[in-house]
Amino acid sequence: MRHALSNAAAPRSRLVELPGRGVTRVWECPGPPGAGTLVLIHGLTFTAELNWGKVLEPLSGHFRVIALDLRGHGDGIRPGWAFRLEDCADDVAVLAQYLGIGSFAAVGYSMGGMIAQLLYRRHAALLSGLVLCATARNVLGTPAERLAALTLPGIAAALQWNPLLRPVSAEVLGMALLGPVGDPATAAWVRAQLSRTSLATAIAAVQAVCDFSSHTWISQVGVPAAVIVTTGDRIVPVNRQLKLARAIPGASVHEIAADHAVCITAPQLFAEVLLQACWSVMPGRATQAGPTLADAAP
Repeated sequence: MRHALSNAAAPRSRLVELPGRGVTRVWECPGPPGAGTLVLIHGLTFTAELNWGKVLEPLSGHFRVIALDLRGHGDGIRPGWAFRLEDCADDVAVLAQYLGIGSFAAVGYSMGGMIAQLLYRRHAALLSGLVLCATARNVLGTPAERLAALTLPGIAAALQWNPLLRPVSAEVLGMALLGPVGDPATAAWVRAQLSRTSLATAIAAVQAVCDFSSHTWISQVGVPAAVIVTTGDRIVPVNRQLKLARAIPGASVHEIAADHAVCITAPQLFAEVLLQACWSVMPGRATQAGPTLADAAP
């Protein structure tokens, strides 16, 4: 393991070859006997370890937890010439089948929330619930965003074809998305994780996010859903997060007074809200009071 997650949760990390797709790194926590399964999908420039490493322990006290590196990120599948959110969604579906998981709740953060939405659209039979964190139906709207969508393909092509630029990592872009990380040790760990994704992949992923929109079909979601709204978010505006929640029939809203980096900078605060949101989408649990972090404490 590259970073100590928790001895108590005993998560294990291994490389898994997905049939016909490639090799990726997967984190696994077995959870209590008979527990529901969560599959965690990380955000842009992140790795599974960076996005979810600090919440695996509290989640694993109540659920079986699976997290994977998305293609092009960390130890994820090599993305080839293109990065498509649809391919990432299909990777998750193939991983679930490989692990023998009949149904699970997809938990997506930022870009991972868009992939989770696509996972429902493309593989609805696999999903028992959706938990969408700090994400939206789309990110396009302002003139600046539209300009970025027009210029990013050229930048991505230059990075792909220029051999001198290919080794450049996504560290600077990732830190810009995260904002300040006050603790020096945490900041060093974050930079090390971000450096494991190339800038070319990151730019291509930004383009894919800009191209994504679920506004015409997200209302068709037919499984329990929860939306975690980061009310201090500088990256995904709060109104767009709330529009997503209102568009999904019966979705519960779980607000957290924090910015886009809360999963890293305030993991205990994030874990408490995430635990409640995940509990709310478990079959038969929506009307029951959910567990707290204290419930998992020894």
